[in-house]
Amino acid sequence: MSMYRLSIFSFLVIAIVFSSCDTKNPYDTGPKYDGAENLTKDSLLIVDYLETAEIDSLYRIHDPSGVVVIVQEEGEGSRPINGNAVYTLYTGSLMSDGAVFDTNIKQVAVENDIDEEGKEYKLLSFSIGSGGVIQGWDIAFRRLRPGSKAQLIIPSPYGYQNDPNRARIPANSVLIFDVDFKGIE
Repeated sequence: MSMYRLSIFSFLVIAIVFSSCDTKNPYDTGPKYDGAENLTKDSLLIVDYLETAEIDSLYRIHDPSGVVVIVQEEGEGSRPINGNAVYTLYTGSLMSDGAVFDTNIKQVAVENDIDEEGKEYKLLSFSIGSGGVIQGWDIAFRRLRPGSKAQLIIPSPYGYQNDPNRARIPANSVLIFDVDFKGIE
C-alpha cells in the first residue's frame, strides 16, 4: 500500500471515530420506553380508580392486556375483528384529573375549552388492527358490540406512552374514553 493510500485510509478511520463520538447523535433518542414497568404502575392506579369511581355499568371486562372495558349499555350483533371498520363517538379524558383532552362531539369540545376552529366534528371511523388508533382502542373495541356505550380505561403502554407531541396528555397517562359505538362494516 502506498503512503498516499495509507494516509487517506488513516484519515477516514479517524473521521469515522470522531463522528461516532458526537454527543448530539440524532439516533440517540434517550432511554427506551419501559412498557412493562409502566403497565405495572398503571394497573395499580386503575385498581385504585375502580375502587372509588362511581360508574354505572352492566359489567366490566378486564382484558389480560390491562385494558378495562366498562359496558354501560349493551349493543347487539357481532364484535368487530381485524379489518372491520368501526364508527364511534368518543370523549377522551385523563384518569388522573378528569381533564378532557379530545372528543369528536362539538358540544363537549366547547364545554371543555378544546374546540378547534375549523375542525369538523363527525363520527370517527377506523379499521380494527390497522394501527390507525392507539392499541388500547383495538383491544377494547374487539370486546364491544355495535350499539354499546362504554368507558374504556387504557393504560399508558396501550395509549400515547410518553409521546412528546401530545400537548394535552402528560407522559405515561392512563386514559379514559367514553365511547358510543355506532356500528361496524
